[in-house]
Amino acid sequence: MNDKILQWCVRAGIREGEDVRRKLIAEGKADRSLRPRAENGYLLIPVLEETDFQAAFAPTNLHEELPHHEQIGGIVILQEEDTAGAEKILAARPSAHTALFATSPVEGEFRTKTFKVLAGENTTETMYHEYGKRLIIDLTAAYFSARLANERQRILSLMKEGERVLDMFTGVGPFPVMLGERAKLFVANDLNPSAVNLLQKNLRLNHLENVVPVLGDAMNLPGMLDSMKFDRIIMNLPFAAYGFLAAAAKLAAPNATIHLYSLVEKEGEHNGDIMRALPGSKITERFLRSYSPTSWHAVYDIEVPDEM
Repeated sequence: MNDKILQWCVRAGIREGEDVRRKLIAEGKADRSLRPRAENGYLLIPVLEETDFQAAFAPTNLHEELPHHEQIGGIVILQEEDTAGAEKILAARPSAHTALFATSPVEGEFRTKTFKVLAGENTTETMYHEYGKRLIIDLTAAYFSARLANERQRILSLMKEGERVLDMFTGVGPFPVMLGERAKLFVANDLNPSAVNLLQKNLRLNHLENVVPVLGDAMNLPGMLDSMKFDRIIMNLPFAAYGFLAAAAKLAAPNATIHLYSLVEKEGEHNGDIMRALPGSKITERFLRSYSPTSWHAVYDIEVPDEM
């Protein structure tokens, strides 16, 4: 214990620990000179103000370099197959329980990856926290990215109470979980049965009763939904969503907004596709993030006219 320091701390369940730690950092309450640690199923997070609990912590090595990785809930994903690096990351991230390396790109009809467990628990499932909501994620069963967390909040800020919303490629349900409480009706569709199974679990987990899960090909939604019309349509299938614009046009109510996500190599790349399917629409293209040296992830906010 000679190399450890006694400090006030906050205890959080190990699965929720990273979310709590980030909140404490954002509020300026975390003692970042000390390293959080796991104990008896809890993450102990050192803080700068007095609490009802103290524990001993090792000093943080602020200059320690960790292999490049992404964290989703309790899972870290390394860019290289580095077992020693994986162990190092888990030691430095007490809220993480598993380190993975992707052994395939996103592929197949359901856009999934395969992974190798490098360290920690032998699982690809985790609980992910985003703005107070929870999602059960299984990275081999359905594609998921945490990178659109702020984008989901942007869409929420644009929504009016009582909208009818359609998510054509919902995956495990991050958009309906984040936006569902503000909608009158939210239809969430996906082609992947495993994704829809996880979606149903996530709807129950977040007590959402106005979201209708649908398993089907998005191209067939106009017929499946019997001419229903929606005030807002989300099209998050970056490599192929623009090919479903004709179906979206049949489902859009007058003055609806469509959010089309795509990986593009030039500004305005899909303007022609949009105008052919939705003539007279107003298009606003937004940059989200770089994807490669020559392409980026963009969202087209499409304002549908009164009549087409």
